[in-house]
Amino acid sequence: MKLLFLACLSPKTGNLTTADRIRYHIESAGHTCELRDAAEFQSPAEVAKLVSQNPPFDGALAIHLFRAGRLLLDIHVPFGVIFGGTDINEDVKVEQKRAVMEQVLQKARFAVAFTAKLKEEAEIFLLSQSSKIYVQPQGIQTEVEELFCWTEFLRSSGVSRERVDQTHVFLLVCGLRRVKDPLYLAEVFSEWHNENHQNVLVIIGPKMDPVLTAEVEAVVERTAGVFLAQERSQKELHAVMKRCFAVVNSSVSEGMSAAILEAMDLGIPVVARDIPGNAAVVQHGVTGVLYSSPQEFVHQSRRLLSDHELRERVVRNGKLYVQEHHGLKQERETYQRLVDTLH
Repeated sequence: MKLLFLACLSPKTGNLTTADRIRYHIESAGHTCELRDAAEFQSPAEVAKLVSQNPPFDGALAIHLFRAGRLLLDIHVPFGVIFGGTDINEDVKVEQKRAVMEQVLQKARFAVAFTAKLKEEAEIFLLSQSSKIYVQPQGIQTEVEELFCWTEFLRSSGVSRERVDQTHVFLLVCGLRRVKDPLYLAEVFSEWHNENHQNVLVIIGPKMDPVLTAEVEAVVERTAGVFLAQERSQKELHAVMKRCFAVVNSSVSEGMSAAILEAMDLGIPVVARDIPGNAAVVQHGVTGVLYSSPQEFVHQSRRLLSDHELRERVVRNGKLYVQEHHGLKQERETYQRLVDTLH
């Protein structure tokens, strides 16, 4: 089959990584899968024209019911959709968007949720048949850039040279957009840093929202202990994660954070904001630690620093969790089976 696959493909983002991985699964079954950025298209009519070109597409896929799924409403071939997270957690709150997403879900032959919780939310907020929605966690595979220079990375991020060897780096991996709330911890972390200069917060990710990026840069400029690093390739990012003390998540909402799962796979503790998408993969005190306020973030981080047994436990259990629940084999089999239903 020849398939069109629409997703939000901002460079060096989790969306792009996920879409590339799913495309590989589909193509490994012998199909042709053309991955296109949803931002290229202004209307469903444009996508309908593309799908009907010669030779025509036989089916389609989309990640995110609103941003990409709405563009499939005019096509005359079967399609499936994958929940992105913000569509179910945020966009359903807007009546006009919710109405569009209901149409998409009704027309879709299948839908995929990364977690059972996301499926439950979709069933509550959208008019849908439960049997149409499948739960398939993201598959995770980490690769580290072996020649990566940690010391140079810290210096380029603004962390002073004399602190490099003793620094406890808390790495906030996120694209700079509102839903990731990158400044949520800045003030309290700076206070903690002033008590102990060894603790620093490094924010790393693509600059997706120009207005927010300017805000982040301004705050980082005047806030001690908080730094902004240039985005990196996936292998380099994994090398950074491998050397940091803990990986941090501060999002307002998540579908399933690839950065959290990658950190677990790399054997790095996770300190995640207590929201449904994170709580679905982080069991507090078992596979990571959760916090619900900036003050509690500091408390849980102090625990990780002082309690070696806790740190070892969450590292061990986190890695086991990813191996057991986020393998590529199961993910590949699921998508190949679902794509076969588009015949």
